[in-house]
Amino acid sequence: MFSSIASGTIHGIRSQLICVEVDVSKGLPCFQMVGLPNSEVKEARERVKVALKNAGISLPPMCININLSPADLRKEGSLLDLPVAVGIMAALGYLPQENVEGILIIGELGLNGEVKPVKGVLPIVKEAQEQGIGCCILPKENAAEGAVVQGIEVIGVSDIRETLSFLQAGIQERRGLIAPAAVDVGALFERKRQAYGTDFADVNGQQAVKRAAEIAAAGFHHLLMIGPPGSGKTMIARRMSAILPPLSLEESMEVSAIYSVSGLLSPQEALMTERPFVAPHHTITGRALAGGGRIPAPGMVTLAHRGILFLDELPEFKRETLDILRQPLEDRQIHLARSSGNYIYPADFMLVGAMNPCPCGFYPDMQKCSCTPYEVHRYLERISGPILDRIDICVEAAAVDVTDLTTSVMQETSEQICARVTEARRIQQERFAGTGLRFNADMGTKEIRSFCPLRAEEERLLEQVFRKMNLTARSYHRILKTARTIADLAGSYEIREEHLMEALMYRVTEHMKA
Repeated sequence: MFSSIASGTIHGIRSQLICVEVDVSKGLPCFQMVGLPNSEVKEARERVKVALKNAGISLPPMCININLSPADLRKEGSLLDLPVAVGIMAALGYLPQENVEGILIIGELGLNGEVKPVKGVLPIVKEAQEQGIGCCILPKENAAEGAVVQGIEVIGVSDIRETLSFLQAGIQERRGLIAPAAVDVGALFERKRQAYGTDFADVNGQQAVKRAAEIAAAGFHHLLMIGPPGSGKTMIARRMSAILPPLSLEESMEVSAIYSVSGLLSPQEALMTERPFVAPHHTITGRALAGGGRIPAPGMVTLAHRGILFLDELPEFKRETLDILRQPLEDRQIHLARSSGNYIYPADFMLVGAMNPCPCGFYPDMQKCSCTPYEVHRYLERISGPILDRIDICVEAAAVDVTDLTTSVMQETSEQICARVTEARRIQQERFAGTGLRFNADMGTKEIRSFCPLRAEEERLLEQVFRKMNLTARSYHRILKTARTIADLAGSYEIREEHLMEALMYRVTEHMKA
């Protein structure tokens, strides 16, 4: 007999619906699986046989052939265990074929018949809903994650016996067996302006750095802070998530899908409503940063998608590791080529870096600094020019003065700064309507000419600075994009001299490349 079960797999971070075709016939006992299964999928044969046996179901000595269609797509992971088991039961006549039609099934089986949680549930369920499938059966621990997708019934099961009992029942009887999982997405987003546990009001002094952080957040510009230890660089970086506008529902689904594929989505939090803040240690490898592996998995740059990638102690990262960032910083995505196929991962993040001005951290305070000019130069040289060129805003953080720590003056809260950032982003949305752009940082040369017009006096000023500082074309354009954001924060349609001058203040990196 023959049966067909709808299921799904993950390729990179994309989901792909597949069909588990099972044929059971008389002949020499065998259990064969074709359709480009990897080793984890092939191991399903043993898990399924033992799980069914321990559930009280012994497979007859027959020839079992399983095809995973489409056959030219490599299948990975253990999420096909449950659909294979259900397909065998349907082919043997334990389940009517009509009872499994229109139902997508995924899940890993334990040897005792338990249905264990798997990665990538959210994108698979979303793809199923878009393809018109009305019901999904998946592990109970993943039920809330799947229920985030509206317009599809999600049934969470704990073991193979429960699954088979549910599928044996008629449509009306099923509702009394297992209640569909439900998640109130609206309620999740009512509390999206959650307390991050950190606030800019905690940061005394460093007005210049906080201003640079505000500009970076408003235009989604990359930011580098340079200053001695204890100047508050890390403190400010960790508070930047709180001044970014909340994720939209579409962005939240996108980020949650990435974390689902990576196995990092918490069962208690079915949907990510906070912007990611990813802070890898400087010992991270290039593969961990970019993604990859035998079975390609998203790296840190992808986990930071729609949020912040914070690199503390920037020069301590290996130069070849940092240079991996050149493509995602420019293209907002990263490409991986493997023998199993080509993978494209989203990497639309804001880079926030922090570093000391020298190895000891106290330059140019020569009373504390023990570094030679050569050592300072070699230290700054660890960051390549192409990386520095891609950073829009660079600001120096001075040592904190005792008067800043003892002041009774109330500092601006993250909520107050976020209000200005949100308004500046609203202006950008109106400006870029219909262009496919979202932020000033996204502008290319063509858009800069259209949206960053200068008066004659501003043009002359920028020309003088370009020649004096020996700027690259990329630096020239980044100054204009930063000035555009500063003007938006000021509510100005035109880019004025004061906006250009402030943008030029944030090109400290030009001295580092000299």
